[in-house]
Amino acid sequence: MLDPTLAGPSGRGRRPRPLLRTMLGDVLRRTRREQGRTLADVARAARVSMPYLSEVERGRKEASSEVLAAICESLGIDLSDLLAGVWRDLAEFRTRHGRFERAAQAQPVEPDDPLGRIGPLSAW
Repeated sequence: MLDPTLAGPSGRGRRPRPLLRTMLGDVLRRTRREQGRTLADVARAARVSMPYLSEVERGRKEASSEVLAAICESLGIDLSDLLAGVWRDLAEFRTRHGRFERAAQAQPVEPDDPLGRIGPLSAW
């Protein structure tokens, strides 16, 4: 059975890729827990239902940009903070699971890359 947190064919020689909605949910949940906040508190502040926020955090629902903005606002973070957290998690995932097929063809990152990325985004 296909892991709902991963996408892509899992056939011979192919590695699964994490889903964006799962990565976003992981960062949102981690941020909320680091702040010592409850689902109910954040959901109320974001003006979304608690079950919906739970589904977003578990990667089962794809939140619209408006909902993500409201959740970020309720957590006191910028959308860029959320995306930076996802980027760090993806870099860690890539380190743990090896580079994806296209990464071998990618050009090295310039040393002055302000985001400190590990390889170009096109390699993902």
